[in-house]
Amino acid sequence: MSILSLQEDRPTPKCVYNYRVYTCAAVAAFCAVMIGYDSAFIGGSIALASFKTEFNWAQYSKAESDLISENIVSCYQAGAFFGAFFAYAAGHYLGRKKGLQVFSAIFILGAGLMLGANRQRGLGLLYAGRTLAGIGVGGASNLTPIYISELAPPAIRGRLVGLYEMGWQIGGVVGFWINYGVSTTMKPSREQWLIPFAIQLIPAGLMFIGLFFIRESPRWLMSRGQRGKALKNLCWIRKLDTNDVYMLEEVSAIDAALEHQHATVGLGFWQPFRALVNDRKVSYRFFLGCSLFFWQNTSGINAINYYSPTVFKSIGITGTNTSLFTTGIFGIVKALVTIIWLFFLIDNLGRRNLLMFGAFGGALCLYYVGAYIKIADPSHHPTANITSGGISAMAFFYLWTIFYTPSWNGTPWVYNSEMFPQNVRTLGQAFAAASNWLFNFLVARFTAQMFTAMGYGVYFFFASLMLCSIAFVFFLLPETKGVPLESMDRLFSKDLKPRNAHKVVMIELREDEEQFRHNVEGSGIGLDKDELGEKAAHVEESV
Repeated sequence: MSILSLQEDRPTPKCVYNYRVYTCAAVAAFCAVMIGYDSAFIGGSIALASFKTEFNWAQYSKAESDLISENIVSCYQAGAFFGAFFAYAAGHYLGRKKGLQVFSAIFILGAGLMLGANRQRGLGLLYAGRTLAGIGVGGASNLTPIYISELAPPAIRGRLVGLYEMGWQIGGVVGFWINYGVSTTMKPSREQWLIPFAIQLIPAGLMFIGLFFIRESPRWLMSRGQRGKALKNLCWIRKLDTNDVYMLEEVSAIDAALEHQHATVGLGFWQPFRALVNDRKVSYRFFLGCSLFFWQNTSGINAINYYSPTVFKSIGITGTNTSLFTTGIFGIVKALVTIIWLFFLIDNLGRRNLLMFGAFGGALCLYYVGAYIKIADPSHHPTANITSGGISAMAFFYLWTIFYTPSWNGTPWVYNSEMFPQNVRTLGQAFAAASNWLFNFLVARFTAQMFTAMGYGVYFFFASLMLCSIAFVFFLLPETKGVPLESMDRLFSKDLKPRNAHKVVMIELREDEEQFRHNVEGSGIGLDKDELGEKAAHVEESV
């Protein structure tokens, strides 16, 4: 088998990989365009002279201006932290689709409030709007990966959840270049800084409208007792009729998983909280999910996203327009590498390999950038043009982007969307997404002060943490590519070593699949629950 071939858990009809499943995933992933755009435009917009003039920036000292900039950026992350937890209730009671509609509407309200800020009203509307927008993206960042993973065929689950990351990068590219465009083509004015804020409404509006045309998650419907609608949606998404053996096998696995969860933990609102406290297998996966986002954020990515002008100034790039142009190139590089990750790497090389290789290569690059700044000290020895050493530092910075983007940028979102059992999936993703926004908030809140206090040491700090993440992945994370959601309990069972678990589980799945097909061929079994019975497989077993 080629290293770049898809790994299927069972023989899969080609029609399963159809435009419907991609369309549903793409619409849901539009929330990431909102997130990516914000992370890209906000740092450059508040650095514009027109923005600083509007809000009388000259009255503040350097320490005060750093604090206000950090507050503008970080109140968004604070809102997102709470939004991720609000999404648990919305996802449980309203479903994935309606929950996403609610949070996209909240984002639209927040973005609208930001447009009302001016010198007379002060920064209050900006803070309030960014907090509401943060709640919107926090909730959507919880529900979108779950929704996509629940409707995705196992062999392309990483690719489909990866559309979330692709949306993030598309939004980032647009945000970077919008800033560059208004900076170079418009005279300083209120409209110059207001246009980037207004553009946030476009992806949010498209997502809100698009959600009316996609189907609810069949797995959520099954967990809520809406079996008939769930089967109808699943058949529509898979483009298969109810008697196809692939459908029989998938539905039997869902039934067995739900029955197991009902018997052990329960399917109510509070049961996942009890499982988190009482079930070590569940709490351990919560720990892994939150830890992934700790390592992601301590790679330095959000420090660069939110404070890119500061980062490039430390290397020796001078001038607002030049800095914004360099940041725009950074966004394009990330987007291009994300396409490669999406279509060729995530479902082929797998999650573990990408995380370890990316961390090692990225750490070496950041060590080089930090060493250059230490030796050349460009902030205290400015030159009219960037030096050859500065060019080499920029080259290693972009090389770091190439290592980081197909590894730690999107892979933690994919991993968290697939590793939790159905009854705790929304809560597990809520904790994981909230931890992402918490670490994101801390980075956004203190990055400017870190660069002031540590200088080149910031790069050494992030590089060292990237190396530490390799040990975390190697010893604790099993590979999840191609494994059905209903078999994750077996994959994470304590009697399997993480580095060998994937191979063992895939062998067991093939044996179970052969036995299942042997049993149902010619038996006339349909999708009625009483007829279907239990599948003899390693499905959400208690270990």
